[in-house]
Amino acid sequence: MNKLFEFDKKKQKNIDFLIGTDEAGRGPGAGGVFAAAVCFTSVDKALIKILDKINDSKQLTQKVREELFEIIKANSLYSIQMGTVEEIEKYNILAVSLMQMNKACTDVIARTGSKNIKVLVDGNKMIRNFDFPQETIIKGDSKSASIAAASILAKVVRDRYMAELDKEFPMYGWAQNKGYMTQAHLDAVDKYGLCKYHRKKFFEKHNQKANQLTFF
Repeated sequence: MNKLFEFDKKKQKNIDFLIGTDEAGRGPGAGGVFAAAVCFTSVDKALIKILDKINDSKQLTQKVREELFEIIKANSLYSIQMGTVEEIEKYNILAVSLMQMNKACTDVIARTGSKNIKVLVDGNKMIRNFDFPQETIIKGDSKSASIAAASILAKVVRDRYMAELDKEFPMYGWAQNKGYMTQAHLDAVDKYGLCKYHRKKFFEKHNQKANQLTFF
């Protein structure tokens, strides 16, 4: 944990506030995509200790993510934004992911009351149409405390969202697969067709019959 905060400290040189941003849900074939931005305005030994489990959200158990979710929210300025399936279909998943990162970061920046800001973006794609300094960090969720925290917020909120969608369409198993195109999910699509929460373009390669399936 010290290493992750030390990484951020070096990046924050001569900067008032450092913000980390990450997304959850680029890969699944169903549901929206979520992006979060996190700014730790004050970091001390107590916070570092309590966040000792923090890392790339995909490497953590659901229980640990849920615990860290509340701690991060209580100790940071944060924002979580969702891009809808309709937006993903209209534009593309990368564009919508970056749009939500933009919204989340802009929201947090407004609440810092400062313009001396730097944003660390997980991955290798810069946020488009963004007026503040930014730096892409490949595998940033395993290097930067603020990116790792954003990863956790985005992941937890999206998992909860998919669990709610599962109540409406339980046949797809979204509470378990989170909308990823597992074999069980694909089998359910073959049997029941695509619903309004599916990213229909994601299924074009799965089966040429996808466009002939019943949508509901």
